[in-house]
Amino acid sequence: MEENIIDALPQHIQDMLRGMTFTKNFRSATAEEWYVFLPGFQDPRSGGAAGKAIIHYHLYGNRDVFINTTVILDDPALHHPDLHRLVYAVADELVNRLVGYADTLLSVHAGSNSYDAEYKQ
Repeated sequence: MEENIIDALPQHIQDMLRGMTFTKNFRSATAEEWYVFLPGFQDPRSGGAAGKAIIHYHLYGNRDVFINTTVILDDPALHHPDLHRLVYAVADELVNRLVGYADTLLSVHAGSNSYDAEYKQ
């Protein structure tokens, strides 16, 4: 059965996702901030992480509230329109790994590749 499965992502994007790492920078009762490291990309000012993900939990009150997730990609190379598919794949993978299956409002800031999305169970 596995031989009938076709990967929707090109190999270079799959390799990038395999090489993506992140480390927690900050945590409070309602939020987390993660530095995102991508092979070949970095913040031009610091030379560090290519971006960050901020996850804001609304845990007080209604259980049907969305988790707000913001992904900010600082490397200007990731703002180029030709890399929209990579930016989308990275943001999607970050939501899958860091937020999981919770209802999520996503905001991606990556120059011309910026977008908003909603993840619902």
